[in-house]
Amino acid sequence: MEAAPPLVQTLQRLSTLIQEHGLDRSALLDPAKLAEQTALPEATVRTLLRGEVAAVPGDSVNDRVRSRVRTLAQAYMRRTGLRMSELAARISERLGVSEVWARLVCDGKKVPSVELLHGLVGFFDVQEGESFFTAPADQALNRALLPLVDRLRSPGGGDPVLALMDRYGVRATDLRMHGSLTFEQLERLLEGVFRSVVPAEEGHDR
Repeated sequence: MEAAPPLVQTLQRLSTLIQEHGLDRSALLDPAKLAEQTALPEATVRTLLRGEVAAVPGDSVNDRVRSRVRTLAQAYMRRTGLRMSELAARISERLGVSEVWARLVCDGKKVPSVELLHGLVGFFDVQEGESFFTAPADQALNRALLPLVDRLRSPGGGDPVLALMDRYGVRATDLRMHGSLTFEQLERLLEGVFRSVVPAEEGHDR
């Protein structure tokens, strides 16, 4: 009997943990947020969250790289308010490539060289390295979900407040009154706290 893909196993573990802790699956496994985190299409994330790995169309490594660079570039422009020409100029200056080539790469029209891809890892602050751009969709999503499994398995991991505090690096914060807030309200609160105390750094997209 063929073994289940790692993502399917991870989803099974998450389902068990979510049920054990009585958590809201839709809040923890938000397709839009996971799509942003992985630079995958939201439709692909939704399909994968259903465990339908085989239903995701196959693609080449080059296709993945072009798509994910374009997705990160678009997110960067939304966050910073820059136009594509301005983003291309920043990449050109930082990575030593022409603005024309930088724009073609950010538009998803050209595949970056290994050297440029390495530079884009730093520019977009991609913690996973080059594999963020090259891993198949199911592996990319699985990698994003594994930390959640670890949090839910840790002491107190069933508390969504503690999970949010961990996500935003909040410690020693008195949230004993959180019972009157919904999960989504708490997330907005912690996200606001995080943004207020940690200044945005140029080049950070995620």
